[in-house]
Amino acid sequence: MLNLNGTVFMPSVLTLIGIPGLESVQFWIGIPFCAMYIVALFGNSLLMIIIKSERSLHEPMYLFLAMLGATDIALSTCILPKMLGIFWFHLPKIYFDACLLQMWLIHTFQCVESGILLAMALDRYVAICYPLRHATIFTHQLLTQIGAGVTLRGAFLVAPCLILIKCRLKNYWTTLVSHSYCEHMAIVKLAADDIRINKIYGLFVAFSVLGFDIIFITLSYIRIFITVFSLTQKEARLKAFNTCIAHICVFLEFYLLAFFSFFTHRFGFHIPPYLHILLSNLYLLVPPLLNPIVYGAKTKQIQDRASKMFHCKDVS
Repeated sequence: MLNLNGTVFMPSVLTLIGIPGLESVQFWIGIPFCAMYIVALFGNSLLMIIIKSERSLHEPMYLFLAMLGATDIALSTCILPKMLGIFWFHLPKIYFDACLLQMWLIHTFQCVESGILLAMALDRYVAICYPLRHATIFTHQLLTQIGAGVTLRGAFLVAPCLILIKCRLKNYWTTLVSHSYCEHMAIVKLAADDIRINKIYGLFVAFSVLGFDIIFITLSYIRIFITVFSLTQKEARLKAFNTCIAHICVFLEFYLLAFFSFFTHRFGFHIPPYLHILLSNLYLLVPPLLNPIVYGAKTKQIQDRASKMFHCKDVS
């Protein structure tokens, strides 16, 4: 319903533009995005199957990896089908409530992934710095509690973003969302009402999750490196260091993309809009693609199990 001042009161439908400025080539952009999604889906599913079927991999490090794979599948599935609908089939419309649900799912899974990465760092910290206590500390019960805890943390922290949008923002300048998915700030900036509280709470969620997690991950790895370099045996030092390489690659890949996307979206006023959107899309699609590749390449147990699954022996 259009108000006298030209605003729309509580719109029921929004229109996702896709990538502003690149509408003419969105069809072609969708092809690599779809390929990335298929590889991520296959890689993470294979990783979860390998961990589930191999009893020797039922250790905290690999169980956290299975949680990460499930989160990556859920996160990429939240955005890509609708995104391809925009790029390939010209279906930009989305119900307002469905858009809020997509926003909640995306940001919740981002928080969950960050929490799992923190848990993996703490697992490596205990395994390397206190190896004799690792089995008694990281029990299956604790792993279940951690999984539930990071999920509830993300869900409850992001939920007020929906409530603030639904209850406080009634009038909107436009129903055109300059994005390829329902991102929090992209929706908030459409409103003609006071959005300061919405922006402040969005910053609070970002820094309370990403900031908190990355501080403790950094502290964990500082302590890990001190312990590793204090080892007298070279072989033990190399073994301990090798177990951390894959984790470090995944941490850097996730958090560097996260902060780069976050700061360019909020403070990069001179950066073209299409670059903002492409960075946001890559932030959600690249980690699910690379995580199984990194762990598959750096973890011998996973390599061996995968080769057994695909290697066919001749029957004499």
